[in-house]
Amino acid sequence: MRNVLIIGSGISGMACAVRCAEHGIHVTLVSPFSSERSQSVMAAGGINAVLPELENGDSVACHIEDTLKGGACLGGRRAVTGLCEHGEEILRYLESIGTVFSVDKEGHPLRRAFGGQSHKRTYYCGASTGKQIVSALVMEARRYEAQGVIRRKLRSSFYSALIRDGVCYGAMLYDEAGGNIEAVYADALVVATGGQNALFGKTTGSTLCDGYVAGKLFMQGAELKNLEFIQYHPTALETAQKRILISEAGRGEGGRLFIDRNGERFYFMEDKYGPNGNLMTRDVISREIDALGGSAFLDISFLGKKLIDGRLPEIRDICSKYAGIDVNREPIPVQPSVHFFMGGLAVHLDHETNIRNLFAVGECASMYHGANRLGGNSLLAAVYSGRVAADTLAERNRTDSERPDFSRELESESAKLVRSSETESRFPVMYIRDMLAETMQKQLGIVRCKENLMQGLHDIDYYLSIAEHLNFDSSVMPYYNYSLTGILTLARATVKCALFRKESRGAHYRSDHPERDEKYRAATIISYDDGNFCLRLDEGGAYES
Repeated sequence: MRNVLIIGSGISGMACAVRCAEHGIHVTLVSPFSSERSQSVMAAGGINAVLPELENGDSVACHIEDTLKGGACLGGRRAVTGLCEHGEEILRYLESIGTVFSVDKEGHPLRRAFGGQSHKRTYYCGASTGKQIVSALVMEARRYEAQGVIRRKLRSSFYSALIRDGVCYGAMLYDEAGGNIEAVYADALVVATGGQNALFGKTTGSTLCDGYVAGKLFMQGAELKNLEFIQYHPTALETAQKRILISEAGRGEGGRLFIDRNGERFYFMEDKYGPNGNLMTRDVISREIDALGGSAFLDISFLGKKLIDGRLPEIRDICSKYAGIDVNREPIPVQPSVHFFMGGLAVHLDHETNIRNLFAVGECASMYHGANRLGGNSLLAAVYSGRVAADTLAERNRTDSERPDFSRELESESAKLVRSSETESRFPVMYIRDMLAETMQKQLGIVRCKENLMQGLHDIDYYLSIAEHLNFDSSVMPYYNYSLTGILTLARATVKCALFRKESRGAHYRSDHPERDEKYRAATIISYDDGNFCLRLDEGGAYES
């Protein structure tokens, strides 16, 4: 490979870009905004790894088993093994490029406990692990930008992929400054666009991660996997604009969940699961809170001001700034919120999709987390997946066969973009996006059932039926207008997957099918064929090959 086009400049996109540059591959890194505005900076808790000198009974084998168990046995063993075996290497790499991890008096990196894990193995940078990693990767990327190996293309968004006969040749990009669509050819396209937060409106993540790219690629032939597995984080602070994550670090340092019961504190997780109940996996805690009415309190005040200021300053500052809460004296009101998407583009071990030369990395790729992600594994997977894709590209020889001509497609799509401003409807695009979020929150919540899912499908089908005839919303950039159909299509695929899986496993809980069914011990694969949504179980493990 000589040149690669990467969509998304968060941790996974930058990790891929830097690794490609190390191999001498030229990279065009596309995003609407700078890396410092990516969702990656919001990751506060830490990154998992097993360091031999600090293992204290831990091992890579334990990390593998915890990840597989936490994922309800849907994570592929070979994929998870590769991820966990590279934990130490990735931690050392991040240190070498300037990531500043919190250390003890002897200079050893500090660890904290995270839910669903048998040992403390989550290393952190104060309360800003994601920010630290982003900053370090930005500096590495700038070195290669100065050499002309990496080129950033800001204020640009993905429009569609250039695909012909099952092979990807680059992408069409929407240029915000010029207001036009351009074709950018490349030997390979890597998608690093995060999850699909905008489908649900208010979440703990960035609405810039809206799922459009996955939805559009799905319509162009890329298969999707495990869309029904949506992680609700149990501790989020409700505000008018969004739900702000109260990091698992709060519970990792000893914080306790409770509800008020007749004027007394009832520590429900400890009562049901024992002393370590507050560190059960996120799906379990979220369901317990949901069953108790949907909200609870997290108390960290007893940990003491010194520990809170030293290890949990972000929680302290968030609660003070957005809710006027002094965590040294008051408990934090929390409720579950959509937080992470285990499902996404189906990829093989090398992170290539079913379309040749189309790769996906980071949260938009479904690979390591199975039915539920362990805290601390997302940052590890973001870096690891980017590097795996880059190494694959470095080993692949470029074929110098003639590229197809996409000029007709470019002309057609450009005309369609112009026509979208001439539609007439009483509904603006943003109104439908808000309605979609309401539908998804209500019908695809922590607990699902056939009746709710069918209602969600009915609502989305209506939104799709009018999507091409909506009022052009001049108050927003054209991206929000042209991306709607792709987002709605992804939403429909997600509900179809939830209906298809008639069992409860990990983050997917069906009240009408409350038990785990071994018949479904395989990934859900969904494909798109001329408007038809085709579902199957990946029983042969095709995406582990």
